[in-house]
Amino acid sequence: MAETIIISACLLGVKCRFDGDTMLDKRVANAAKGYSVISVCPEVLGGLNIPRPPAEVSDGDGADVLEGRSRVIQLKDQKDVTANYIEGAEKVMEQIRDKKIKFAIFKERSPSCGVSNIYRDGELVAGVGVTTAALKRENIKVYSEESPEILKLQEKNDT
Repeated sequence: MAETIIISACLLGVKCRFDGDTMLDKRVANAAKGYSVISVCPEVLGGLNIPRPPAEVSDGDGADVLEGRSRVIQLKDQKDVTANYIEGAEKVMEQIRDKKIKFAIFKERSPSCGVSNIYRDGELVAGVGVTTAALKRENIKVYSEESPEILKLQEKNDT
């Protein structure tokens, strides 16, 4: 039986980004060959629409949001969507309950899925998204689509 991985749905071609578009990444799709894939969009799972206004973590990062020390705010109208982001992370965790997850490949810079960087006050800052923080709490390794490890997987699958 194939090992199970989680991938941001937008990286697999699903039009679920805040702008209604996709971030299809053929390298990620190729790297996923040979795995059982669980495709997720935490923001949609949390009840947000497609398209939706972009949002940012107000302070700290996704771990701070999960701890109640920060919020996720939509930029256009300053609407607090923290509950949606937490619900999305919880629903991802429900989907993977009782599954042995090898790793996740998530969309960098996303307030849900950012692995190393997220936006705050329009600036790119170091930090993780809300769902990435939830996965890391469970000791699940999360890679960005930009990670060298993903390129190595792709190269392995190309041979």
